Amino acid sequence: MVEIKFAWSELGGDPALLARVSTVARKGALPARLPVRELARACVGACALAGAELGARRAGLARVPGVRVDDGAVATAFTSERQLLVDGRPPVLFAPLSRFWRTADGWVRTHANYPHHRERLSRALGVPEDPAAVEAALAERSARDVEEAVYAAGGLAVALRTPEEWAAHAQAAAVAARPLVERGRLDGAHARALAPLRGGGTPLLPAAGLRVLDLTRVLAGPVATRTLALLGADVLRLDAPRLPELPDQHADTGFGKRSALLDLTADRRAFEELLAAADVVVTGYRPGSLDRFGLSPEALAGRRPGLVVAQVSAWGPDGPWGGRRGFDSLVQVATGIAAVEGSPERPGALPAQALDHGTGYLLAAAVLRALTERSYDGGSRFVRVALARTAGWLLAGRDAGTEEDGEVHEGPGAWLAETDGPLGRLRYALPPVSFEGGPGDWARPPGPWGADPARWAA
Repeated sequence: MVEIKFAWSELGGDPALLARVSTVARKGALPARLPVRELARACVGACALAGAELGARRAGLARVPGVRVDDGAVATAFTSERQLLVDGRPPVLFAPLSRFWRTADGWVRTHANYPHHRERLSRALGVPEDPAAVEAALAERSARDVEEAVYAAGGLAVALRTPEEWAAHAQAAAVAARPLVERGRLDGAHARALAPLRGGGTPLLPAAGLRVLDLTRVLAGPVATRTLALLGADVLRLDAPRLPELPDQHADTGFGKRSALLDLTADRRAFEELLAAADVVVTGYRPGSLDRFGLSPEALAGRRPGLVVAQVSAWGPDGPWGGRRGFDSLVQVATGIAAVEGSPERPGALPAQALDHGTGYLLAAAVLRALTERSYDGGSRFVRVALARTAGWLLAGRDAGTEEDGEVHEGPGAWLAETDGPLGRLRYALPPVSFEGGPGDWARPPGPWGADPARWAA
C-alpha cells in the first residue's frame, strides 16, 4: 500500500511515532487513476515526522511534536512550479520540444528544456530545432530506436512502455532490487555535535545550525534542500558557471537558500573549505558522474568525517540505465505510469510531477533521520533515493485504487502566499511540512541565481 507506514519503515523510523501524525483528507486533491494523493501525503508526512523527531531530540522534548498533514497543502506544494507567479507572470514549464510525439510504432517523450538538450535532440534526429521538423522525423522511426539514438547523442527521449513492458526491462529489475530509501553507515567517525535547541516562543527549527551543500538540479533534489532550508539549515546551492539554471525553476525551488557559482576544477580549494565545515552534502547528478571530482560518498566522508551524503537520481545507481540522465516526465513514460494515466489514443501524465516532489520529500526525510541516528552513535552516513523507485511504489498501489474521503478540495488558494524579493513579487506555494511549534514559511525569498558568495553564512 502507498501509505506513510511503509515510507516511515523504509526510513528506519520508530513505528510508535506514527501515532503523532494526523491527516486532513480532501476529495479531489491530485486526482489520478494511481494513488497520487496517498503517495504525496505519505512522503510529506514522513518528512514532517522526521523533522519533528529531530527537533524533539535537539530540544530535549519529552514528546515528539504532533504532525498535521493537510491534503490541500500537499497538493498545492506538489504543483508549486505551476502555482508560481513572478510579478504576475506565470512560469514557463516545458519548452516546445519537451512533449509527447507519435512515432512509427507508438509514442516517445522528449525533454529539451535546457539548450544543450535541445541541441543534442536536434543533432540525433538530423533536423533543425523546430517542432514541425522534429515531428516529421520521429513519425518515420520506431520509439525504441529514437530512445537509443537520442541517448547516444547525449539527449533525452524515452519510449512509452506499459507497466508490464517496464517490468520485463533489466533496469526495472535493478530498481526493484533496492529499497525505497537506501540508508547506511560509511564509518564510525565522530560527528560535529549540534547545539541544543531552546524554546522561548520561536519556531522549532530542527535543522538550525546545519550546513548543507546543495549540488542538485531539477526538481527532486532542490525540493529536498528547500525543505531543509525551511527547517533552519544554511543551504548553499553550488552550480557550475557553464550550466545556468532555468529562471522560473530557480525561483520556485530557491526559497530559504543561497546560490553561488563554483567551478570544481578551477576552484577546488574553495570547495574543500566549504566541505570542511559542512554537515550534509546533497547531490542530484547522474550516479558516478561526480566521482571524478572526489565527490563519492566514501571520498567525501573520508575528508569530512561525520558527514551525511544524500543522493538522488532518476533510474538508480546500477542497471543498464544507471548512468543515464532522466526527469520525472521521462520516468513516468518508461515505467508505465503514462500508459496507465492515458488512453488508447494518447499517453497521459500525473496531475503533478509527483515523482520529483515525492522523492524530494523522502530525501529530506532521510537526511533528517540520518541526523537523528547520528546524534546517538555518530558515524558518517549515506542515503539514496531514485525517481524510478518511487514510481515503482506508486505503481504497486495500482490495484488498491485511490481513496475518496474527506472534504472537497476547493483549490490551492488557502495555501498560497506572496512576498517581495530580489526576483520581484512572487506568488508561491506554502510549505506542506507542518508540526507543532514548527515553521510556517521560509525565512527568505530566493535571490538571483549564482549571486551569493561561495561561503557559509556564519
